[in-house]
Amino acid sequence: QVQVAESGGGSVQTGGDLTLSCAISGNIHSKWCVAWFRQAPGKEREEVAHIDNIGNPTYRDLVKGRSTISLDNAKDIVHLQMTSLKPEDTAMYYCAAGRKLLGCGVYAYWGRGTQVTVSS
Repeated sequence: QVQVAESGGGSVQTGGDLTLSCAISGNIHSKWCVAWFRQAPGKEREEVAHIDNIGNPTYRDLVKGRSTISLDNAKDIVHLQMTSLKPEDTAMYYCAAGRKLLGCGVYAYWGRGTQVTVSS
């Protein structure tokens, strides 16, 4: 059974940095994707970035240039390094994993989330 667990959230001031980690256990498939999503109160969930099993990253505009997603294959962990954080980055951040089909976009396995709070 696949399990996904996030860690690394916390509270920082504007301009600060945080690194989130997503630990994945179990076998998804030989080709897979892992994504970070976030959801702020009263807003829809939105994707932040994703990476596939060979390490190809994709970033959404809302974090492009401020975040780096990376894969530690040896430990089955995906990191999301976030820099220059803004109050609008405040949200619950979720990690999700799924099989890579024609591309990344379908995630069957989700973590419970880790809170990121950025104060001004």
